[in-house]
Amino acid sequence: MQETIVEFHRIQKLPPYVFAVVNEMKARLRAAQLDVVDLGMGNPDGATPKPVVNKLIEAVRNPRNHRYSVSRGIGKLREEICKRYQANYGVELDPEREAIVTMGAKDALAHLLFAVVGPGDVVVTPSPCYPIHQYGVLMAEGQTVLLPMPSPEEFLGRLEEVCRHGPRPRLILVSFPHNPTTHCVELDFFRRLIALARQYEAMVVHDFAYADICFDGYRAPSILQVDGAKELAVEIFSMSKSYNMAGWRVGFCLGNARMIAALARIKSYLDYGVFQPIQIAAIIALRECEEETRRIAATYQKRRDVLVEGLRRAGWDVAPPRASMFVWAPLPEAYREMGSLEFAKLLLERALVAVSPGVGFGPLGEGYVRFALVENEHRIRQATRSIRRFLQGRA
Repeated sequence: MQETIVEFHRIQKLPPYVFAVVNEMKARLRAAQLDVVDLGMGNPDGATPKPVVNKLIEAVRNPRNHRYSVSRGIGKLREEICKRYQANYGVELDPEREAIVTMGAKDALAHLLFAVVGPGDVVVTPSPCYPIHQYGVLMAEGQTVLLPMPSPEEFLGRLEEVCRHGPRPRLILVSFPHNPTTHCVELDFFRRLIALARQYEAMVVHDFAYADICFDGYRAPSILQVDGAKELAVEIFSMSKSYNMAGWRVGFCLGNARMIAALARIKSYLDYGVFQPIQIAAIIALRECEEETRRIAATYQKRRDVLVEGLRRAGWDVAPPRASMFVWAPLPEAYREMGSLEFAKLLLERALVAVSPGVGFGPLGEGYVRFALVENEHRIRQATRSIRRFLQGRA
């Protein structure tokens, strides 16, 4: 019997997942007992702070916590994230109207887009970008306008042109510290962005996933520090990187009450919230583990220094990022014509080092690869030695 092929409306809009090519190749090499240093996916390797784990164990033993929770998050957790914003940024938030708990940043962003973007609505975002920033808009039936971002200032200039001459955006989606480029901004950038959005009646979403992973004295600002930002903007904060809680899936959407209410309504149809013992443990993270966030950032800074120094010794000149858990590296000159995917495959084959090809972050990511700082310093040194042999023709 011949199988009928059915095209699924949203699925057919999504391109093949470029990173899957590298992941499949990495799996084959490991199956052959080869030692691959994986600097591809931004998956934190550090342990969650012990007080958080201990609280989870305690909470999970209580049968009352085994029931459905609430989709918008338990009240005490929303109160704690609001206290953190007051302490760290001087931002006052109402935990009832201006804060919601989500299943990580991806859940917050994807469902927020479903809530506030309609068919044909224009969403502007920098390019290259984290894939959900582009494809979340497509799945919500919106129209993505990707603006090149050689620098945040140049992005802002291009955004002003789009707002003046069209298509006028319904929403502006940004993320700083930026993934994958690692670009950082100061508060004045957000002041100008909010003023522009207010002038052209656009909403703003700021993905703040790398809020605390900052180096060399840099401190990433919150968009909500701008006067009047809550009138039209929300910020998405995740515990994944700041607290080594990636697998726990705890995030927040904070700011504009109308947008938060729209997200809450969507989520009320889709889920019953994060498992309650995880939420209880997350309260302890926010309440007791602020020092851990600084220790985690210091670990990434040491790894950054080892990687950048090792690559430079190999003849690959890369710039050290001021924040994030990545290094965004232009392809070595001798390999630029082959493109980022083929180079990433060659690096994996010859040096046994996995990286993310820049083209996976959109066409404007071509010509780069992204290193994730997710292996310890010893393994990073091993990787750079292998890369050096490869680039010098000895691999």
